[in-house]
Amino acid sequence: MTRKPATKPADPRFSSGPTKKRPGWEWSALEAAPLGRNHRTGIPKARLIEALERTAAVLEIPADYKVIITPASDTGALEGAMWSMLGARGVEVFACDEFGRRWLTDAKEELRPEALRIHEAPYGRAPDFSGADFSRDVIFTWNATASGVRVPNGEWIDARREGLTFCDATSAAFAMDLPWEKLDVTTFSWQKCLGGEAQHGVAILSPRARQRLREHRPSWPVPRILQLFEAGADDSKMYEGSTINTPSLMAVEDYLDALKWAAKEGGLKALVARTNANLDALAAFVDGADWIDWLAEDPATRSTTSATLKFSSRALADRSEAERWAVSRKMAVLLEREGAAFDVLPHTKAPAGLRIWCGPTIDTDDIAALGPWLDWAYAEAMAELG
Repeated sequence: MTRKPATKPADPRFSSGPTKKRPGWEWSALEAAPLGRNHRTGIPKARLIEALERTAAVLEIPADYKVIITPASDTGALEGAMWSMLGARGVEVFACDEFGRRWLTDAKEELRPEALRIHEAPYGRAPDFSGADFSRDVIFTWNATASGVRVPNGEWIDARREGLTFCDATSAAFAMDLPWEKLDVTTFSWQKCLGGEAQHGVAILSPRARQRLREHRPSWPVPRILQLFEAGADDSKMYEGSTINTPSLMAVEDYLDALKWAAKEGGLKALVARTNANLDALAAFVDGADWIDWLAEDPATRSTTSATLKFSSRALADRSEAERWAVSRKMAVLLEREGAAFDVLPHTKAPAGLRIWCGPTIDTDDIAALGPWLDWAYAEAMAELG
C-alpha cells in the first residue's frame, strides 16, 4: 500500500460541468434574488438586463454585438441558432467530440440543409480547419469539453466570409481569448467557466447574424423554444432581458454574483490568466509523471480548461480499454473517498484516463496539491488490477 500525500486540495471539486463556484462563494450570495416575482417587470427585469450588460462588459464584446438569454443551457442556445438561422446557404460542421457531434447530428439527421459538408476528427485531435469554405455557414466548437481539444486561434477564419460562423464556446467563454470580429453566433452556458447554476444559455449575435434572423426563414418548422427570430430586430426586447420561457431568478442572481466576482478579479484578462496558471500547474505534474499524458498530443490544440488525460504507462499498454476504464473508475472512487478530488472521470465516450477542470474558478494551489493524490490513486488502482 502506498503512502497517502500529506496535503489535500482545499477544494476537491474538479468537475468539468457543472463546475466549481467562484472562490469564497456562500449561499448568502443569493439572498437578494427577487424570487416569486414577475420576470417581465421591475427588479427581476432589471436583474436580467444587468446580466446581459455585465456579460458584454466582462467578455469585452464589440459595441454592435448583442447578448440574449436562451432556454436549455448551451445546447438550447446553439440549437436555437441552428434551427432558426441555417438553410440560407451551404453548411460546414467541424466536430471532434461528443458535444460537437450533437450539432452534427442536428444538421445531418434533423435539419438536412443542402450542401452539408462534415469535418470530423477522433478524440484528442482537432479537425482540419484549413478546409473550411467560408462562402458557407461554418459550425464548430471552440473547446471540445469531452476530448480536451481547443481551437488554437482564429487565424483560419476568413474575415471576409460570406456565410456565418456558429461557435459553441461553452468551455471557452470567460477562460480563453475569442476573436469576436470573426464570430457571428457564439453560445455558452452559465454552468461552465463561471460555475453558475444550470438551465440557461447565452447567445452573442453579430450584426450579420441579426441580419440573417431578419431576412431568412428556414424551410423546416422551428419549435417555439428554439425560435430566435425576434432577436433580428434592432429594438428587440430580447436585448432588454425578455426571454422565450420563464427564467430562474435564483440562477440569474447566481450568475450575477459570478460576473461581479469576475470583474473584481480584473475581468477577462485576469480570468484567462487564472486558467493558464492552473493548466501550467497541472502540466508540471503530467510532464513529470510516467503513467499519464495528454489526450491532445499537439500543445497548440490542448484545452486550457477541460484538461483531458490518457494512460501512458507500459503496465497498461497491453490491457483492454475495459481494464483501463476500471483503473479510471477505481481512481475516481479512491479520490472521492479521501476528499481529494471529485468528478475526475473522462466523458463516457472518451478514452480511459482522467479529466481535470482548470477553469478560472479553480485555485492553482488546489491543482498543485492534486498531483501527488493522482499518483497515489493510480498506484492503488494498479495494485488492485494486478
